Amino acid sequence: MGNVFRWGINPNTTTMKAFIIAGTHSGVGKTTISIGIMAALRKRGHIVQPFKVGPDYIDPSYHKTVCGRPSYNLDTWMMGVEGVKRIFRKVMANAEVEKMKSLEDEKKILTSQPLNLSTSASTVGIIEGVMGLFDGKDGKDEKGSTAHVAKVLGIPVILVVDARSMARSAGALVYGYERFDPKVKIAGVIFNRVGSERHFRMLKEAIEDKCEATVLGYIPRDEEISLPERHLGLVMPEEPGARGKGQGVRLKKLGELIERFVDVEGILKIDSRFKVQGSRFKIGNRKSQIANVKIAVALDNAFCFYYQENLDMLKQLGAKLVFFSPLKDKRLPADINGIYLGGGYPELFAKKLEANKALRQHIKNLAEKGLPIYAECGGLMYLGKGLKDLKGKKYEMVGVFPWVSRMLEKRKSLGYREVKVVDCQFLKKGHKIRGHEYHYSEIDEPPQKIKRCYQLTPHTSRLTASEGYLCKNTLASYIHLHFASNPKFAEGFVRACSLCHPY
Repeated sequence: MGNVFRWGINPNTTTMKAFIIAGTHSGVGKTTISIGIMAALRKRGHIVQPFKVGPDYIDPSYHKTVCGRPSYNLDTWMMGVEGVKRIFRKVMANAEVEKMKSLEDEKKILTSQPLNLSTSASTVGIIEGVMGLFDGKDGKDEKGSTAHVAKVLGIPVILVVDARSMARSAGALVYGYERFDPKVKIAGVIFNRVGSERHFRMLKEAIEDKCEATVLGYIPRDEEISLPERHLGLVMPEEPGARGKGQGVRLKKLGELIERFVDVEGILKIDSRFKVQGSRFKIGNRKSQIANVKIAVALDNAFCFYYQENLDMLKQLGAKLVFFSPLKDKRLPADINGIYLGGGYPELFAKKLEANKALRQHIKNLAEKGLPIYAECGGLMYLGKGLKDLKGKKYEMVGVFPWVSRMLEKRKSLGYREVKVVDCQFLKKGHKIRGHEYHYSEIDEPPQKIKRCYQLTPHTSRLTASEGYLCKNTLASYIHLHFASNPKFAEGFVRACSLCHPY
């Protein structure tokens, strides 16, 4: 805990603010309003640490663009209650440490004097919810829901309500949400897609007449602030279709609407303090005995789905992460001991991936030499023999595995998954680890000689087939694992990498 005390943070007494931006249902405008509030708080000089409830990669990428900080996923089903608490407290404490460093760098405090935490720059956590407030693993289990995270962390909720075609009924809606689970504190309400000032007054009167929550404002109907979407959700902010003038105009317009119609200072006045109790976590990296391990991580527009905590855990175990682009780089980084290929959109960039034959051959050569490679979803597609788009056109891929992946018009799979290890070099037989599956593609049935590593547990899937495919030291799966659900997987991957020197 040395860094904590060096910067004057007592983990048993320090308090910071945090809020959850939840919705009544999916598509209500949570992401738009969340990033708008994040931007407004940053504009006021606050350190904003973003989070996302549930298994999502795209919304966190927007958070990072707006906040300048990585966004972390919080999911009580995948990482457990203690895992959510640990990650949230660790990340918030690190944000507070960085705030103090920034203040010192700007000579706003003297290093010889303790920092008065009443300084105008605050550390504020903004957690964007998933789906509707109470939607989780299933209809009777709160695990995985935004409400469960709110209860576990003791953080108030700001509820976003889509006000289209609604007036006094909004009061009944919020009244029901407040009473569905009284342990969830709904402290405020923001209306989205409001038709006029008169419409807002009717909505506000309905809430004030029947509900305990404070009305914090609204966002008028405006299609210009809608974020672009496609089959897996929003377009990634780094892509040409999302960035540049289009994104700049959207974010500027959104910021103007938030400042004009939402009581940002009123949000900060909500009692949302929580204690950072540090006995269960440490600031900084607690490295293992494993050293001199270099893992190449694919990162570009085609491969961009990673849980930040997964990357952090690899680094905490002693691995140095070096990033490369399968779209642009002709060779992998030098002297690597392993490769991590995350999910993303290889189907949208198949032509470019095919054209980069030199890198594909380099990856295949190292795989054949036994280099440890871990690939998820899009990475699985890339390591196959080929990829067919919706028109049936086939593109050559790496060829480590014999399958051809095909894009489908309809979603193939969606849901939480827990797997039991059958045969895996990174995790002992019988161990379990959790994750999520979401894709619009399928692969040819691999031949029986390809080893299966996982058995899906019955309570998370009706599928009887095994999952996870192993070829030498290359493991590929459609399931996006969260390493916090079983840190032994990350340890096993780093350890396998440490034993491999293919050059």
